[in-house]
Amino acid sequence: MVVEMSRGYRLTEYWRFFWPLALMGSILVLSGQFQNGILARYPDAVRELAVFAIAGSTFGLFHAGISFVSQMANVYARSEAGTLQALRFVTIICMVLAGLIGLLAFTDIGTWLLHFIYGINEDLVRQVVRYLQLYIPLIVVDGFRQFLTGLLVQARLTGRLTIVNIIQLSMVVVLLIAGFTAGMDAPIVLVGSLLLGSVGHLIMLIWLVRRDYTLPKQLEHDSLSFSELFRFFLPVATTGVMFAISRPVLYALIARSPDAVVSIAAMRVGFDVASLFQVTANQFRHFFVTFGDGDLVTKRLFMWLIGGGITVIMLLVAATPVSHFLLADLIGIQGTVLVYSREVLLWMCILPGLILWRNYYHGLLMVARKTTGMALGGIIRVGGMYLLAQTAWLLGWLDFRVATIILLLGFVFEATVVTIICRWHRRRMADL
Repeated sequence: MVVEMSRGYRLTEYWRFFWPLALMGSILVLSGQFQNGILARYPDAVRELAVFAIAGSTFGLFHAGISFVSQMANVYARSEAGTLQALRFVTIICMVLAGLIGLLAFTDIGTWLLHFIYGINEDLVRQVVRYLQLYIPLIVVDGFRQFLTGLLVQARLTGRLTIVNIIQLSMVVVLLIAGFTAGMDAPIVLVGSLLLGSVGHLIMLIWLVRRDYTLPKQLEHDSLSFSELFRFFLPVATTGVMFAISRPVLYALIARSPDAVVSIAAMRVGFDVASLFQVTANQFRHFFVTFGDGDLVTKRLFMWLIGGGITVIMLLVAATPVSHFLLADLIGIQGTVLVYSREVLLWMCILPGLILWRNYYHGLLMVARKTTGMALGGIIRVGGMYLLAQTAWLLGWLDFRVATIILLLGFVFEATVVTIICRWHRRRMADL
């Protein structure tokens, strides 16, 4: 009875910590749905959706480099000197990434590279480049947002994060509608609304940290070095990049196939709607960093309860008329893109379980600060996906449906690798 009561208490504690993060993640992804809804109302909607899919995925390759900054802040920002060192490190990373986007967006080499990778015509390349030019300041703003978010998660102030994210989403939606109504070009409307919303969000986070955050005084972190931060950050950043590169790999190959623009547009919409559910499962990255690697039985129980709930809700959306209401009536998708995106969404119902499987072992590896295994898993995932997609393309099989299945198989490859690595590491530590 004592054990059960204790487990029940821990499950309740986990839930109080987790649900604001899950809601926060869903709120952030919702901005993508509003973006798709705005694009669907432009005169050449399919073309606009396809261009934004390519531009957003390309930017995502660089943005993935900061995707684990919040976890790094949670782990290392535990003294005044350590926090300042971690912040300097994040600043350098953001500037480097902004510079790389600039090279891609403002040089002839960058233009040639986009044309070579995606196989799209010069007009589409120019539109993609315009998006990338506007994205440059966003990478810096988002890096600092991630850092401050990590501090608040570390202090278990997740409820406050939810509130400021709701405000941010409201700002983005208002700006999207205002820009579209004013007749502005799609890149200005989409990226401009994101940037202004992110700046507002950053200001709110600074206010929250100054008001509510208490810095831990773990003096062992005073000697934190750039090399230590780099050893932690490089593998997890590689993991993020490997995740982000998945879509561009598929887009680049399917762009050379018949019906490419429609397929890319449908995959963009289907993947984005699936991300509403996927991002909830991804919040377990914070879970282990905050609560440690003890009592794994209870943690697994909690994760699979959450995962089962996410999958059921996703199936109720994807396999019922709700999907038509969401995609057609709310977002505004029509015609062949609607048919294709509904099928993509149905296939993606497998994803939450795969994400939870992978993130369970990701969490254990981050707690142990053995993040190299995460990077290896990501590399194998992308490599496996590329080989499968290239084979399917050569055989003439590659369409939106096969591409979606390949994306899911990539997660199976990655989860299998990190499972093997994590179990090997834990057995090794137990033997020492």
